[in-house]
Amino acid sequence: MNKRWMTSATGLAAAALMSSPALAVPTTADVVFLVDESGSMAGEHDWLGDMISGLESGLISQGVGVSEANRYSLIGFGGATSGSHFDPHAHDMDTDADEVQNWGSAVQFGDATKHLVTNGGTEDGWNALDWAMGMVNSDRREGAAVNFILVTDEDRDNENNSLTKSGLLSGLQRLNALLNVVVNNRFKCDGQSGAIGVASNGNGFRADGSGGYTVCEGAGTVGASGDGNTTSDYVDLAMQSGGAGWDLEILRAGDTNQYADSFTKAFVDIKVQEITEQPPVSVPEPGTLALLGLGLTGLAFRRKKS
Repeated sequence: MNKRWMTSATGLAAAALMSSPALAVPTTADVVFLVDESGSMAGEHDWLGDMISGLESGLISQGVGVSEANRYSLIGFGGATSGSHFDPHAHDMDTDADEVQNWGSAVQFGDATKHLVTNGGTEDGWNALDWAMGMVNSDRREGAAVNFILVTDEDRDNENNSLTKSGLLSGLQRLNALLNVVVNNRFKCDGQSGAIGVASNGNGFRADGSGGYTVCEGAGTVGASGDGNTTSDYVDLAMQSGGAGWDLEILRAGDTNQYADSFTKAFVDIKVQEITEQPPVSVPEPGTLALLGLGLTGLAFRRKKS
């Protein structure tokens, strides 16, 4: 057998793996917001509807969602103490359709936020995340980056004893998904409190007083716990997934030193960066695996002959 051909087969197999979808950048995104529907969350509901257009335009500017549209989903949880809004559920992205549409465009997402309720008081964000991961698993798209954002001002109210942090993390990892949490938790930057948020790479973000933000590279750390067990329930899980934590109270500061503008700009910028750098999960095509096997067989045969 021609040794040159065997070498070429091995190189071709390696090249095929290098160009396989498993190592590709995302062409589109599936972004899922998990939103607390208790009585104190009206302001955050409005913010979601206002913020989403900036996130969509940011992704489009980076080429994510151009060839195939991005999808957004709005999962509510902890609404009325009884009835359909208590358990995790998708808000309808197309009310003209006969069935509830779990996914929609940024415009449809903005409209759907108007139907969030504020009459609950028992919120289990873990349960919502577990439910949402099941929804995504049943409707995955090839080439899509999966990103979850949990928004709540309370720590977890345990409504599902079967869930564990390690189990949720494993579920996120199987989807190659990142989790961000917008929660009632304090963060610090360069040893000082008051950071907008902190990413898992150690970067912190601080409002600059004029609607923008600055980055303190390598200096972002989680500060004191906010509401109850928020840090251990949510922030730790987000950091372990490779995501970020954000201080809800800075968003609520409103026009004070333009904190809300700074929060939104930092949040959108970091979300766009995360998603564009997040490789989608994919399995090599059968032909690629066969080619790899052929190449490795040829390499082994060459070694035996030599």
